[in-house]
Amino acid sequence: MDDIEASKTSTIVKIKVDRSDPTLLHEQVAGEIRRAIAEGEAAPGDRLPPARDIAAVLGVNTNTVLRALRQLREEGLLEFRRGHGVRVSGSAERGAVLAKAGELLCFARRNGYRREELLEIIRALP
Repeated sequence: MDDIEASKTSTIVKIKVDRSDPTLLHEQVAGEIRRAIAEGEAAPGDRLPPARDIAAVLGVNTNTVLRALRQLREEGLLEFRRGHGVRVSGSAERGAVLAKAGELLCFARRNGYRREELLEIIRALP
């Protein structure tokens, strides 16, 4: 198992990847960052270490880390600002809701429902 500890200028106490785990590496990195946000290790406004630094310490490709960061940006947890790096922008609760919504959408698609049909089902809920 590899891990990284953040420097004083950025946040995230530990990010780990476990090469024996069948979970894709970018999913592991994203999950560790989600965990850090949920546990208060990274709060809105905190800056993350550069992707290349995370990748170098973990021994993974920079694109793997960037894929995880982009996923978290799509979930509303991170924001990318040129010259300011990657910062935490959302709460763990928002990220958790978006992650579950994504899972629901995937589940619905696997069962033959389109996004529009899923939205109709959700709107019909009390």
